[in-house]
Amino acid sequence: VQLQASGGGIVQAGGSLELSCAASGGNFDAYIMAWFRQGPGRDREFVAGSDLKRMYYADSVKGRFTISRDNARNTVTLKMITLKPEDTAVYYCAASRYWSPPPEVQEDDFVSWGQGTQVTVSS
Repeated sequence: VQLQASGGGIVQAGGSLELSCAASGGNFDAYIMAWFRQGPGRDREFVAGSDLKRMYYADSVKGRFTISRDNARNTVTLKMITLKPEDTAVYYCAASRYWSPPPEVQEDDFVSWGQGTQVTVSS
């Protein structure tokens, strides 16, 4: 499956952004979809994921970020509110046929990655 992410930008602290990821070339319903991010000087980290049964979130974004998927349109969305400067990162959508849910989520399980979209939160 091929993934195309969009929706990044620059926002002030406390603001909101919505990221979108469009999938093509695969059976979207069969995939676990997730968002990861990599901040300046940091390793890439899990942000949120959806396996059709549940949504999962990193502790750092719980209550502020919401992942949703539209299986009819083959898209997954990440709505982000109350953004903080520490949310500044390149955000990636990713797809996998299987995974270990958080806290054991493994990047290596995800075989398809979008190109990344920059989110910058100014203080």
